[in-house]
Amino acid sequence: MREGDLIYLLDEKGKRHFIQLVKGMVKVPGLGVIDCSRLLSSTDGERVIVAGREFVLLTPRAPELMESLDRGAQVIMPKDAATIAFRLGIECGDVVVEAGVGSGSLTTALLSVVGPTGMVISIEMREDHASKARKNVERTGKSDRWQLHIGDARQVELEASANALVMDLPAPWEALENLGRYLNPGGRVCAYVPNVNQMEEAVKALRSRGYVEIEALENLQRTMEVHEGGVRPSFEMLGHTGYLIFGRKTAPRPGNG
Repeated sequence: MREGDLIYLLDEKGKRHFIQLVKGMVKVPGLGVIDCSRLLSSTDGERVIVAGREFVLLTPRAPELMESLDRGAQVIMPKDAATIAFRLGIECGDVVVEAGVGSGSLTTALLSVVGPTGMVISIEMREDHASKARKNVERTGKSDRWQLHIGDARQVELEASANALVMDLPAPWEALENLGRYLNPGGRVCAYVPNVNQMEEAVKALRSRGYVEIEALENLQRTMEVHEGGVRPSFEMLGHTGYLIFGRKTAPRPGNG
């Protein structure tokens, strides 16, 4: 562990206590004041004693960072973010345009996928959302591969040539004409919307603009309870969160510019 690293201490009940490592004493909610200097000599996955209790020291990555965001706007959950990143075919070095940054949940996932040679270009209309997203992205340690533009996705001007476009907007079809200009032919697009009527409009917009391989879906996820006496599905299920609409941009027809 190095000074400045973000880590978390996992207790016996599975609760995470996040700490930015520094030399000296730090106040940690739920634990009190602890000496972080001792933790700097620890390794990822090591069991440590803090405040008289045993914890596992772990380094967070995208899943834990997304679940511990300082939230404002409704966030895209890991189950949907994973599908978005995979279905968009994002690889290390890619450029992704994201419209509607919210609290930076999906941004966190995208930054982990594009790698140190890639770039995520986010567009957010509301400054209060942008401010919260900045704070959350800084925690990831990957803000050097992130650009944030404050403006209207329907009109914003970018200097970008993107491999993928994702829109978390109330009316993504209204922004598609503008943002689609920055998507390379063969590039992939995703729209994330909560309601069926929005899903329908997004599909129609993609069809009318010549996009292909259009598909709409939703993710339903439930955990399993595994006990000595038996195994059963959890009573609580992470059900509907949003609809995902995917498509691929085609090159202009010959003679159409």
